[in-house]
Parts: sequence; structure tokens; C-alpha cells
Amino acid sequence: MIDWPLAELLPHAGDMIFIEQILAFDEEQIHTRLTVRPDGLFSQPDGSLPAWVGIELMAQSVAAFAGCHARQRGDAVALGFLLGSRKFECNVESFPAGTELTIHGIRSLEDDNGMGVFECHINAPGIHATARLNVYRPPQPTHYLSEPESSSQGTQP
Repeated sequence: MIDWPLAELLPHAGDMIFIEQILAFDEEQIHTRLTVRPDGLFSQPDGSLPAWVGIELMAQSVAAFAGCHARQRGDAVALGFLLGSRKFECNVESFPAGTELTIHGIRSLEDDNGMGVFECHINAPGIHATARLNVYRPPQPTHYLSEPESSSQGTQP
């Protein structure tokens, strides 16, 4: 189990941090977990979490993977982007309230330009979801956050 605060490993804040704990990580993979809360940000009226939120759970696990490695190197946690997912499959439509989900992310590839692919799984009794996430961690993420200067429209008197 990893004792680093999640808020120091993820470039998310407050209620947008969905995973609750990093169980383990190494050079190629990460294991995280959360218990579905009935009062969560995306909870349905019955307290369950829609299965499509699983992609965000996987993405946050991948972000935690990057954050753990940055922390090990003594680097700041960098912003990354989820570019897309492929082959998201889940055998349920929602994750029931109170269910403990474990998320496993395995790095398939990552190049020097910051592009990466992770095979991810979510498991709980009777629940299994899988997806392949395409992610990008740019070398200078601030370029993606700054707003472009607006050009003037026409001439001013």
C-alpha cells in the first residue's frame, strides 16, 4: 500500500478524485481501489455508479501511475491527457453502491514523446471491465493550458 496522499499524485482536486487508494505499483503497472459511494459526483438515484465512469477510474489510475513515478524521481506531478479509449467492455451497466472496485493498469507502451497505451481492468465480485487507454503526457503541458491571445476583429476608430 502507498501512503502518499492522492492529491499530491493526481492533477485533480476535491471531488474529482475518484480513486481512494493506491495498493501497489511498479515499473509497468499499478493497482488502485475505491468503494462506490452512493453520494458520489456521478452517482445515480439508486446510489450506483454508471459503468462508463469506469474509463475515468482507469484514467485516474494511469495518472496515479505517472504521479508515483514522478514522486520517486523527485519530479513534480505533470499534467497528462486521456486521448481516448478502445474496446471498453463491461459486463454490468453500473457499479452498485458499496462495491469495492479494484483497478489494474498495465503499461503496454510509452515513448519518449509522452504517448502511452495502458491495458486497464476493473474487477469486483461479478464485475469485470476492460479498456485500452491512449494517453499523452506532453513535455511542456503549460502550452496546452494557456489561452491563445485573441486577435482584434477589424479596426478601431
